[in-house]
Amino acid sequence: MNTKTPLIVLVTAIVLIAVLTDQLIKMLILSHFVPGESLPVTSWFWLCYVENNGMAFGIEWFSKLALTVFRLLAVGLLGWYTHLLIHRYDVRPGYIAAVAFIIAGALGNIIDCVFYGKLFQSGDWFYGRVVDMFYFPLIHNSAGEVIFFRPVFNFADACITCAVAVILLFYRKDLNATLTESKPDKEPEDELFLK
Repeated sequence: MNTKTPLIVLVTAIVLIAVLTDQLIKMLILSHFVPGESLPVTSWFWLCYVENNGMAFGIEWFSKLALTVFRLLAVGLLGWYTHLLIHRYDVRPGYIAAVAFIIAGALGNIIDCVFYGKLFQSGDWFYGRVVDMFYFPLIHNSAGEVIFFRPVFNFADACITCAVAVILLFYRKDLNATLTESKPDKEPEDELFLK
């Protein structure tokens, strides 16, 4: 068995399970809620149906089509980067797993952008709005207004945010090693046979 096979299986499993989980949650929201509807589960956790036209947590910086194309390009680059992590760099599996969660989160939201506009939202291909549902009104001011945490988000957003936090907290050396090295620690396997 190839020594890289367990890492390839790990990345594939993370991406498939996280994307399927994200889409399952979104399908449940789409089938049981109408846009704008919310259900308080506890005082600090609500399920909502919000259609987000922008990036994570409702941020809007680009046109919808530009954002969708950017997401597709970003996933392609992250996929190539993950290939390099597995085959060329000497990094810990946890770092590769965190990058896989970022890819999964991006893919989950890309599915919404590419397909949901046409299938669920009376729009067009590549113009779908991302379905968000998790709301955590944790801290209120004296008037009862939520001051933390206001954004409504989805499982894909959580995958990306948590993975980035894990990388910054535990895998900065791995990230820096791949970004600052002009030559990787490991030679590509095909080049070993050419020598």
